[in-house]
Amino acid sequence: MRFVYSDRYHFNIGVHVFPTDKYKLVKASLLGSGLAKESDFFEPPEPVIDDIRLVHTKEYVDDLLNLRWTSRTVRSELPLTWDIVYGYMLHTSGTILACHFALEDGIAMHIGGGFHHAFADHAEGFCYINDIAVAIKKLQKEGKIERVAVIDCDLHQGNGTARIFQDDPRVFTFSIHQEHLYPIKERSSWDIGLEDETGDEEYNQHLITAVPKIISEHKPQFVIYVAGADPYIDDQLGTLRLTKRGLALRDRIVIENCHRKGIPVVPVLAGGYALNTQDTVEIHVNTAKECLRALGQLPAGTEEQPEPVHPQN
Repeated sequence: MRFVYSDRYHFNIGVHVFPTDKYKLVKASLLGSGLAKESDFFEPPEPVIDDIRLVHTKEYVDDLLNLRWTSRTVRSELPLTWDIVYGYMLHTSGTILACHFALEDGIAMHIGGGFHHAFADHAEGFCYINDIAVAIKKLQKEGKIERVAVIDCDLHQGNGTARIFQDDPRVFTFSIHQEHLYPIKERSSWDIGLEDETGDEEYNQHLITAVPKIISEHKPQFVIYVAGADPYIDDQLGTLRLTKRGLALRDRIVIENCHRKGIPVVPVLAGGYALNTQDTVEIHVNTAKECLRALGQLPAGTEEQPEPVHPQN
């Protein structure tokens, strides 16, 4: 399986809850555990500004390129430096490349991306550029796909993605998220807002129903899977209560349903803010395992069955 990754994803945002070192740690874990070898990793190409303009407005892109604090950029919760802006553009190139690989191989994984809070005309949260939306628009422009589904399983609603595609019937946006939490919600094609303290069983029962329904009714030719690690029980930004094995089962439900139907799928990492960054890394590595498992490439001795989903107390 091909992974898209760059050492340049680790840019300096200062003391922050968002651990940008998680990307290199995920790669190191994949290599160290024998799940991947160095030749499985591919560097994204240099960003193309015209690709970003497929989604983002001219005024907003100009603000980013000129590092201007305006009403469009100030809603970010990050510094505005060239290293950071370039890093987000590079993540976008990475998601596009991973999508091209998945069209060829069935599954490819981006060790990055998933910045679903960026709107067409402004930044939001930890997101300057919506790589998910840009990749979809790029593939559509190239004539490689028409109908797409975004299956967003991050802790937070993918509000930017939802807004960007709100009036586009070709793109089905699904978001399962903690309801009483950032951000202000937009209307996705299908939203499942979960109560605080929701755990493995309820979460995955929703997915067991939703993912096949999305596939059968929308009939996507391609899926981008936003595989956030932040529904985890020890995440600092939310109060969902999924375990690592519950999250691995989540990954399996999404990835296997797509792959079984012959639908190319690309997981992107999105959020993950566990008290111990190594927990976030392990959750992302488990997503990679589920990709390898679906492709029949999981090395012997590395497969673990997700734990049974037990009723909540």
